[in-house]
Amino acid sequence: MKGNTNKILVFSTAYYPFVGGAEVAIKEITDHLYKDFQFDLITARFDKNLPYVEKVGKVTVYRLGSGKPKLDKLLLPFRGAILAWKLTNKEKYYCLWAVMVTFGSGAGFILNICRKLSGKGRIPIVLTLQEGDSENHLQYKWAGLIALSWKLALRSTDLLTGISNFLIDRAKKNGYRGNAVLVPNGVDLSIFSQEIKDSVKKDLLIKLDKKPDDIFLVTAGRLTHKNAIDDVVSALVTLPKNVVFIVIGKGDEGVNLQAQARKLGVADRVKFLGFIPYEDIPKYFSISDIFIRPSRSEGFGNSFIEAMAAGLPVIATPVGGIVDFIDDCETGVFCSPDNPQSISKAVMTLSGDFNLKSKIIENAKNRVRERYGWDKIALEMKNVFDRLA
Repeated sequence: MKGNTNKILVFSTAYYPFVGGAEVAIKEITDHLYKDFQFDLITARFDKNLPYVEKVGKVTVYRLGSGKPKLDKLLLPFRGAILAWKLTNKEKYYCLWAVMVTFGSGAGFILNICRKLSGKGRIPIVLTLQEGDSENHLQYKWAGLIALSWKLALRSTDLLTGISNFLIDRAKKNGYRGNAVLVPNGVDLSIFSQEIKDSVKKDLLIKLDKKPDDIFLVTAGRLTHKNAIDDVVSALVTLPKNVVFIVIGKGDEGVNLQAQARKLGVADRVKFLGFIPYEDIPKYFSISDIFIRPSRSEGFGNSFIEAMAAGLPVIATPVGGIVDFIDDCETGVFCSPDNPQSISKAVMTLSGDFNLKSKIIENAKNRVRERYGWDKIALEMKNVFDRLA
């Protein structure tokens, strides 16, 4: 098929207003590349109050479903393929962009199967890996169906991008033999490197009741098992009582984490803030002392580089894609996975060594500025699309 040389059809299970690392990446890249490419996107509707079609930034978004999340997700590969068939007949896309191996991207692969069977010819697919799940989840969840979907998707991919070396290596271990390009996620430096007004900080200090000698640990992201928020709660038991944990985000583990904090007697030192708008997160970072997420698995970890850009020292685990941007005691401090005692030691190391903390903050800021601005990331993705043009 000879398509329009600047029109790309994107497949993503979720999209704005539902926001995670993958959704932020799609929006930032499409916002930066709108002069070079035209983007349409197929996604699940999830909420009956959302329009079926609308312009979000520079992307025309097509939402499918009745607004029932589970049903919309399960039917998305098939509904998405039907809509994509109609769109590709009308718009002549030269490239499909599948984001993650999931329900949304499945529509793109099914579309190509149908096109091949009908004699129309398949459209080249760029697959971007963003997954942060563990190897155990990949291999055994849903009786191995996730592992099977990975193998099938990788076999049908023309060009692979991964947000970390870890994910590219995982793809190769699962049978991918084609070209692969490292294109990490980025950070909006205008948001996370901005100076926060003293009046805003003062209001937050009062709101969160931060005392002069308090040390605020902060985390941001989904409250899931893989992010190991429970290990930080456990670590509070052995940390000084002036160490307080600020939790930004929602998720399935929220109720369990609150129960755990009560059971351990540290509920007064864990503040669950729930959902905070993306552009407001830097305000909370500005009155915190250490960013922490002792992940059990991680594809990349946008929140880490956002905290680094904001000038917060980071405590992390050397798992998955984290090792691409954190060097121990240079751009962050490592603790061990599933080890609250190691977390306590890392917190005390950072809070007790001013010179180390200052060095890490400066090095981390420089690394983010040099590698992870969206201007740079979008250009790298443009080069990927150009290879298929």
